[in-house]
Amino acid sequence: MQATGAPAAQRRRARWLGLWILIAALALDRVTKVWLLAEMARRMGAPWTITPFFDLVMVWNRGVSFGMFQAGSDGERYVLIAVSLAISAGLGIWLARTQDRLVAASLGLVIGGAVGNVIDRFQWGAVADFFLVHGFGYYFPAFNVADAAITIGVVGLVLDSFRQHPRRARGTQEDKAHE
Repeated sequence: MQATGAPAAQRRRARWLGLWILIAALALDRVTKVWLLAEMARRMGAPWTITPFFDLVMVWNRGVSFGMFQAGSDGERYVLIAVSLAISAGLGIWLARTQDRLVAASLGLVIGGAVGNVIDRFQWGAVADFFLVHGFGYYFPAFNVADAAITIGVVGLVLDSFRQHPRRARGTQEDKAHE
């Protein structure tokens, strides 16, 4: 009886962790965008040098993370919105089913970031990007908190794929026993 309750409790804890991280990532993304849009309007769009390798800029991104797959028309924008929402829904199902805290936290980051960028597309027709990292003549594409959350979340999922999971190991041993 104890064994069946433990996975359900783990799943519940992981789900709540992922949900809280999703909310935090989304809230941080929205707050920074509202503040930086106001600040950039006050500065009339002029770049703001923070360090020799980090600036705040105003870039409207009509593509996905880091400017990939630029959407030129409203139809393409709505396709990006639909794809983002469909992927987020699928990841939400994964989040509801996982027992692993790293996976839940990573999924929360990805979903929160994706939803933050979807809100931008609905509200402004493009995603507001502000952070510009550069050095030695090289520039990384401008990004925002949502993009950072998505990237960190994906890194967490990749790291998880390299971990040894008891259930995966058990399945592999059972498969070999049946050969």
